[in-house]
Amino acid sequence: MRIACPCCGDRSLDEFIYHGDATVTRPDYSMPSALDDFIAYTYERRNLAGDHQELWYHAAGCHAWLVVARNLTTHRVLNVSLARDVALARLDTAEGGA
Repeated sequence: MRIACPCCGDRSLDEFIYHGDATVTRPDYSMPSALDDFIAYTYERRNLAGDHQELWYHAAGCHAWLVVARNLTTHRVLNVSLARDVALARLDTAEGGA
């Protein structure tokens, strides 16, 4: 599998480290259900076939954090974005931005 890093271009999978599901968000510790939410956040994961977003780190390259959208059945990489851009877009959407 090859990943097209937005900073470095097309690179071998050997240069990257997988860091998990990019769709989960850390629960708010100030909520009354914080303990249950944190247990679910830590231990409960869905493993569905199909398109998925994953967090990868470009360890042997530019040291960028990336969100890689790929199909878990075929391993085909659909899109690669800088994690910073994805996080800012989520924040903008959560705040009601455009």
